[in-house]
Amino acid sequence: MNELNEIKLTELKGIGNQRAELFFKNGMESVMDVLTYFPRTYLDERSRTPISNIQLGEDVVIRARLISGPRNFHKGKWTITNARIADETGELAVVWFNQPYLVKNLQEDQIYLFKGKIKRNYNRIQLTSPQVQKAEQEMPGIIPIYPLGGGLTQKMVQSAVANALSYLQSQKDPLPPAYRQNLMEQSQALRAMHYPESFEEQEEARHRLVFDELFVQQLALHKMKRKMGGNESGVQISSQEQKEKAWLDQLPYRLTEAQQRVWQEVKQDLAAQQAMNRLIQGDVGCGKTLLAFLAMYTAAYNGYQAALMAPTEVLARQHAAEAQKWFAKMHIRTALLTGTIKGKERREALQGLADGSIQVVIGTHALISETVVYQNLGLVITDEQHRFGVRQRIALAGKGKTPNVMVMTATPIPRTLAMILYGDMDISIVDQLPPGRTPIQTFCVDRSYEQRLYGFIRKQIALGHQVYIICPMVEEDESEEKEAELRSAVEYASFLQSMIFPDLAVGVLHGQMKAAEKDAAMEAFSKGQTQILVATTVIEVGVNVPNASLIIIENAERFGLAQLHQLRGRVGRGKAESYCVLVTDSKQTQTRKRMKIMVDSTDGFFIAEEDLRLRGAGDVFGLRQHGLPDFKLADLYRDVAILKEAQALAQTVMLSDPNLKQLSHEGIAKELKAFWEKAVIES
Repeated sequence: MNELNEIKLTELKGIGNQRAELFFKNGMESVMDVLTYFPRTYLDERSRTPISNIQLGEDVVIRARLISGPRNFHKGKWTITNARIADETGELAVVWFNQPYLVKNLQEDQIYLFKGKIKRNYNRIQLTSPQVQKAEQEMPGIIPIYPLGGGLTQKMVQSAVANALSYLQSQKDPLPPAYRQNLMEQSQALRAMHYPESFEEQEEARHRLVFDELFVQQLALHKMKRKMGGNESGVQISSQEQKEKAWLDQLPYRLTEAQQRVWQEVKQDLAAQQAMNRLIQGDVGCGKTLLAFLAMYTAAYNGYQAALMAPTEVLARQHAAEAQKWFAKMHIRTALLTGTIKGKERREALQGLADGSIQVVIGTHALISETVVYQNLGLVITDEQHRFGVRQRIALAGKGKTPNVMVMTATPIPRTLAMILYGDMDISIVDQLPPGRTPIQTFCVDRSYEQRLYGFIRKQIALGHQVYIICPMVEEDESEEKEAELRSAVEYASFLQSMIFPDLAVGVLHGQMKAAEKDAAMEAFSKGQTQILVATTVIEVGVNVPNASLIIIENAERFGLAQLHQLRGRVGRGKAESYCVLVTDSKQTQTRKRMKIMVDSTDGFFIAEEDLRLRGAGDVFGLRQHGLPDFKLADLYRDVAILKEAQALAQTVMLSDPNLKQLSHEGIAKELKAFWEKAVIES
């Protein structure tokens, strides 16, 4: 089907350059983009309801003539559009909210299909905010309803899809017949997703297309594993008991059982002939970084270099300071390398890496720049792996000759999602917190608690502790509705300093600050010079201030559960009792459910599962950051069974023909090439 990616939209009847711009705004450039622009719902004319048979509270599809309106009038912030419709059995009022354009789009005396809910408002029964589709045919059927934006109309999309479907006649299915015995043929599936004869057919079509998405993604993981050195002879690094004991004896505490178990897995990987390719998952504060340092130490005394890449300069500097403390005692030379390090310090770091005198380096993306040359790189580690794409991951590993690869994440990832994101890796889970970590008490309040929160902040500071306040924005945005009352980090910090806490030091930290400014803000907070730090999610990853005992998250409904859990992990890192307060005025049922999950649970994996179930993987983890284009149909919570089918076939194909050179795999090879190029280029 890749040929259809090459055919521009303007080849379709009725789409000139101007209209093509509207499609482009909705992510469509080619015929294939149109074919995979799937309906968000359907109008089922076959089950339409006569007006005389409607019941309060039910969802209905009504075929009726527009006999009056539509007309707009304004009430407060709302634009209300009223109309009346009629069929052979009666008449009915219709109302829409904030859709004033309907006055231009709908015409009296035309017959339309209306899909919506029957409600009673102001003591009259009416059809509320229905979807509308012009009734083009007398024979009832299932009509696709597409997501719209950027000036597109249903008629434009439906017409483009109808014309695009004609191109399928000459297309060959990329899967050979032997691989699709229980799958619908691909062209048929694309047609049935837009114009199914039944919802059973639509579900069968969806199964095939979801399978395609997951299958090509699994093939890409196999390809990535080869790129990362999987199944190749790697650098062998053996742990020496005396050296290991010397390292562990300097620690002020013992490894937890979970750390010991994972370290045994890492040791076995390092010593194996095949290069290590392992993900270490664990909740905030479980001690993953210590395991990384232990692995780097092991590489160093075996004569190899080790590199750790962090997603932010703040975190890289924090890791580097910690590493220097431990490695200096063992006479291992370390260096920090980030984009802001210039001049003599940079030249010395580059020289030390090239001649091998620097054994451990910690940094940001600067570690993979062309000017960085390693003499003998044996271990590469990426921290908070979900923040890097495929390209960065491959580039760092490519700095050595098949080095061992370890990646770490404090974002608990449900097993189903881990199968997608890290299917090319072995997975270890550090599922135990060190003793002494205090549980964090979590509360959810609305803005009416503001004064009480200010008092609670003062109480914590009087006890000698510090406070984070997290805002979802950096500066006020005029485009946001005022009633949303989103807290701006910059504005709120200024307000707190001048109006609420003039006697305290209030700092601010956000992603748009220069690196030196971020470092200064974080250092001031770490040293206790700042009592309150107002920040955006830039503090989500890794920052460690044991004296912070309270985190307040404004507009908590704006964050995902996994992200809220990460933010909450910034406190509870010392011995003091710690608190997380979620502030939201949202009354939405979904928001209340999500906040209750946070209040009731501190289990990161449970929270991540719930986030995946409630919001979907694209929203939770930003799949594009992993080098995986967002799935158009696949739902990783719903489609686990299909994922397992796709994994099994991908493994079978790659075992029999790892380079996809067989003639029967020609179509699969083209699909994988297109996916890989898109994934790596955009990551």
